[in-house]
Amino acid sequence: MKIQRIQPSDRFCEVSIHNGVAYFAGQVPETTVEKNAYEQTKEVLSLIDTLLAKIGSHKNKILNAQVFLANMQDYAQFNQAWDEWVDVENPPSRATVEAALALPQWKVEIVITAAV
Repeated sequence: MKIQRIQPSDRFCEVSIHNGVAYFAGQVPETTVEKNAYEQTKEVLSLIDTLLAKIGSHKNKILNAQVFLANMQDYAQFNQAWDEWVDVENPPSRATVEAALALPQWKVEIVITAAV
């Protein structure tokens, strides 16, 4: 039972892979923390794309997405960025909820599970 851990730290790793399924840590904005939800979402989706490529996967293999918005008033901006990015022929199941995020500047956090 092999588990592969991508970018591990003392606290967590960015991705854990087991039995051909990749479990991502929550991805949050790194450089757009002062921007709106649309810009933050675009950055987070780009980070996800980078990690997917690193493990030999792709957004068309995402099985599930869990979206956490600090404020549901940002739902339209989030969806705008999501709709520009998502593979419309292979969309994942998705849930979106409002939640207090770890840093007050963050407007969005996304957790995905993907096939490898």
